[in-house]
Amino acid sequence: MGRLRTGGYHTAMILVSLLWLGPIIWVVVLSTRTFDDIATNGVGSLPHSFTLDTYVQAWTDGGQLQALINSLLVTVPAVLLSLGLAAMTAFALSRFRIPGRRTILLLMLAGNLLPPQIVLIPVSKFSELTGLYDTLWALIAVQVGFGLGFYTFVLHGFMRDLPNEIQEAATIDGAGVGQIFTRVILPLTRPALAALGALSFTWIFNDLLWAITVIRTEGTMPVTPALLGLQGQFVSSWSVIAAGTVIAAVPTVAVFLGFQRHFISGLAIGAVK
Repeated sequence: MGRLRTGGYHTAMILVSLLWLGPIIWVVVLSTRTFDDIATNGVGSLPHSFTLDTYVQAWTDGGQLQALINSLLVTVPAVLLSLGLAAMTAFALSRFRIPGRRTILLLMLAGNLLPPQIVLIPVSKFSELTGLYDTLWALIAVQVGFGLGFYTFVLHGFMRDLPNEIQEAATIDGAGVGQIFTRVILPLTRPALAALGALSFTWIFNDLLWAITVIRTEGTMPVTPALLGLQGQFVSSWSVIAAGTVIAAVPTVAVFLGFQRHFISGLAIGAVK
């Protein structure tokens, strides 16, 4: 009976995995087919050709190179600023008796419960008034502002559960607030920071809504809205569009694989707590 259950579980997991991997495999295969093959046999047919020229077209003619650079110029500073500010805020709220700290934390979290569609126009108008509209700085500011509350809430939970004796021992040894934060608290919360770093990189890199809200020029667009332009430019070249999609997914996959160990560790710590 136990073997039957195990076999049924494995079979179900294989089917679920194939269901999840099916569209990804289809896009990758589609990206290596020629235009004539797709036009003759259809998009859903088995491949009758193989080429990598579609990636060259998406990379050069489709402007994927500049779009990827723009995305990285937004994502990397936004992630570092968000996690840095969130870590300092969470440290102050979790390790010191600040009046109204619970109210402050709830207000920061409440900002993430607000549907972003409600504030699209105000954010766009505000970026115009500040002179940041249609710049990468506007997108960085928006990503940091709307992600800070959630990151602070998560880090606050990790830092709050750290034993007070660690901080007291560091204080007795003569460590200041800055040293306690950088040399004691941050190393202990590294799994949480790594997990949030991987998640925030994925969210910001793949964002479409805020990018098309505060950016207008095609050459300034990050990679996700640039895919919309790719669909308009190569409207009938499905293989080029698929190649652009694969290229856009590479950075997030690389980040997740690089932080996978820390990501799983961070989730495990959160589950235990």
